Amino acid sequence: MSDLNDNHLASIAAWRRHAGLSNIADARRIDLSDPNWAAAFQAEGGPQRLTAIFCANVIHIAPWSVAEGLFTGAGKVLSPDGLLVLYGPFKRDGKHTAVSNAVFDTSLREGNPDWGVRDITDLEALAARNGLALRETVEMPANNMMLVFARTV
Repeated sequence: MSDLNDNHLASIAAWRRHAGLSNIADARRIDLSDPNWAAAFQAEGGPQRLTAIFCANVIHIAPWSVAEGLFTGAGKVLSPDGLLVLYGPFKRDGKHTAVSNAVFDTSLREGNPDWGVRDITDLEALAARNGLALRETVEMPANNMMLVFARTV
């Protein structure tokens, strides 16, 4: 697990201790807006290759540079059969998939114009630039989706 926010990291650590799960590594501070996050992660003792990266409810509550950094790093650190899985609300071909997502997108952009519900087409283009391709789209509850990207190289 990882997060950028120190308060979130402390909360993750507290829940981990509370659950008594010794098989879960400590959460790491990762700044996905830095395209070199994967190299920093590896240098800090993280594995050289990852089988999967799961990113839930992040890229819509962050600037586009976070999505760019996430995909750049994933392209570098995922194993040849590795997956990048995104969960959250997404647009399809420039259109919201639900009225509630459109309302949510508007509220995000009013709070921060760099935030917002991302379009799957834009994410596919970003993935292609980083050796990944959309393999599967899974409809989820509450008008969310899971996007599964796989390595192409």
